Amino acid sequence: MAMFSRKKNDTPSAATAPDVDPALAALTGEYTIDPAHSSIGFTVRHAMVTNVRGTFGEYEGKLDLNGHNPAHSSASIDVKIASIDTGIADRDGHLVGGDFFDVETFPLMTFRSTHAERLGGDAYRITGDLTIKDVTRPLAIDLEFNGSATDVYGNERVGFEGSADILRSDWGLTWNAALETGGVMVSDKVKLSFDISAIKAAPQG
Repeated sequence: MAMFSRKKNDTPSAATAPDVDPALAALTGEYTIDPAHSSIGFTVRHAMVTNVRGTFGEYEGKLDLNGHNPAHSSASIDVKIASIDTGIADRDGHLVGGDFFDVETFPLMTFRSTHAERLGGDAYRITGDLTIKDVTRPLAIDLEFNGSATDVYGNERVGFEGSADILRSDWGLTWNAALETGGVMVSDKVKLSFDISAIKAAPQG
């Protein structure tokens, strides 16, 4: 994602002024994630043989993009865990309860970026702190920049999609049940997925 920082070995020398791509510079500004045109979800192996997929329906997020100095860009998001939807009400009820997320005590999952780098082309990696329940651990998300556009309502948008694999036990989500045939009911590995559209805020003043 060109609004994020370049690798260290791409940094121009002190004697050479960095070239600023006009298209990149035009992206500078604050953006709000549009939940109506975005998706945050997950996939987890169930009973060792199939995948269960789910999404979170309620979240807020912001991007602060600096096209003149991409290293100063940042991202944050707050997800309401109670909005989890796997298509089965009883399963969703179990997930928000004490065995898993305990939303009465810990209603939000949050991400705050700390670093970003360009991997080549439109591929990027953004690193930050993911907090679930009372545990905060680093998370790296691989992203692909999908471009920018002005929609039919005049909104300036940027889009990107990405994914990351985590071990849920690293965040204290350890509930499981043994299967008679061996193995466990729910895998420790979870794949997170992001498909994000964000709208640029109107200039102030």
